[in-house]
Amino acid sequence: MEGVGGDDSSTAAGALNQRRHEMSKLFQYYLDKSTPHALYRWIGTSILVFVFALRIYYAQGFYIIVYGLGIYILNLLIGFLSPLVDPELEPSDGPMLPTKGSDEFEPFIRRLPEFKFWYAITKALCVAFFMTFFSVFDVPVFWPILLCYWIVLFVLTMKRQIMHMIKYRYIPLNVGKQKYSGKKASASTSSSRAD
Repeated sequence: MEGVGGDDSSTAAGALNQRRHEMSKLFQYYLDKSTPHALYRWIGTSILVFVFALRIYYAQGFYIIVYGLGIYILNLLIGFLSPLVDPELEPSDGPMLPTKGSDEFEPFIRRLPEFKFWYAITKALCVAFFMTFFSVFDVPVFWPILLCYWIVLFVLTMKRQIMHMIKYRYIPLNVGKQKYSGKKASASTSSSRAD
């Protein structure tokens, strides 16, 4: 009799594992489909931030969760703004960022790619939102102190990161960078066609 009961539980566990694997594959499929749609992904995350902010505002609590989320996002931001190979830690072993005009151009490669940055922020927001439904996480704190701590931490961290960017001359954002727009027809060929 024990062997029969063991078979039922093992088939149930196998079916549960198979179902979990199918759900994981389906989730990964839709995650992969969302990869090229950066604007829509960030709009969805912005909506999630708005809903989370409304939840915090109406609950009038859970400030320690917001502080923890802010610290986590600041940590992700540092990875997003940092190069994959830090020239300060590995001075001449591998490829380096150009420091002179005569140096060869190498594209900026982030330590934390944009998709992983977005995915980590979105997961963190979902976890933080879920935590706001449990009163055990509503620790009474004076929120202006937490806000001041976070602002000081943000300013000091960004100052250090900006000084690193200036020292090693890299820009982690695409603002002001030249973009390739494909082959353009020259003015002489278009004027000769008009004749």
